Amino acid sequence: MVKLTAELIEQSAQYTNPVRDRELDLRGYKIPVIENMGATLDQFDTIDLSDNDIRKFDGFPILLRLKTVLLNNNRVVRIGEDLHECLPNLESLVLSNNSMTELGDLDPLSNLKSLQHLSLLRNPVQSKKHYRLYIVHKIPQLRVLDFQRIRQKEREAAAKMFKGKKGQALASDIGKRSKTFVPGEKIPEKKTGPSKEDIELIKMAIAKAKTLNEVERLNQMLKTGVIPGKELKKLRGERLPTLTHTFVNREYRQVDPSLDHKSSSCVYIYVSLPWLVRL
Repeated sequence: MVKLTAELIEQSAQYTNPVRDRELDLRGYKIPVIENMGATLDQFDTIDLSDNDIRKFDGFPILLRLKTVLLNNNRVVRIGEDLHECLPNLESLVLSNNSMTELGDLDPLSNLKSLQHLSLLRNPVQSKKHYRLYIVHKIPQLRVLDFQRIRQKEREAAAKMFKGKKGQALASDIGKRSKTFVPGEKIPEKKTGPSKEDIELIKMAIAKAKTLNEVERLNQMLKTGVIPGKELKKLRGERLPTLTHTFVNREYRQVDPSLDHKSSSCVYIYVSLPWLVRL
């Protein structure tokens, strides 16, 4: 694999193609990621990235001149959400022989308001039901799909199929996205820690704890991930009087206001909850 560097861009073939567009040839380098495209200085109408190992179609700076991108014979599975901001004047896109699998994966193309020619030949998504009508519905200004002109009958059929609430529900149902992981993408962060309901159960259990044995039992339950009140609905003893709750040295402290804090009989109950201080 070859990294797409500014030096590679400068050394690659640059010429005027048969349709009189300035073209940059980055074909066949086995490039894995699109990057450093600012080195083109927005001097090209067409960029040929065919026969590489690109998995995600993004990584472009703002290129106002670029009208055509050739990405056939890659491994593209994902399209960048902000592509329309970087390539606002893109008219032709060739994604033949890639790995696009779901119709929803094509949704970012609907924001390319200048897109008129699109090829998805030899992609798994081509076999999906309502493939052409879905794309016509999502990209209404498209003129040619898979090298076949979009006819008026197809436009009317697409408008009828996806009209109204039923049509919106159908589009939502068939427009699902794949869950393919692309190397280099951020892994979605999952929220950790207890829910609000669990927090309330923990507070209630602490308030009910009357003896040190019960406190220790709570501590062990929480360390093992067991939430008191779900598996253990009632603790022994009656509810304690209202307690003052404070955090001291990352521990949850309960103080009985009825006791003299300065006396030797003052009772403090500690439960080690290192993560609770974040709540």
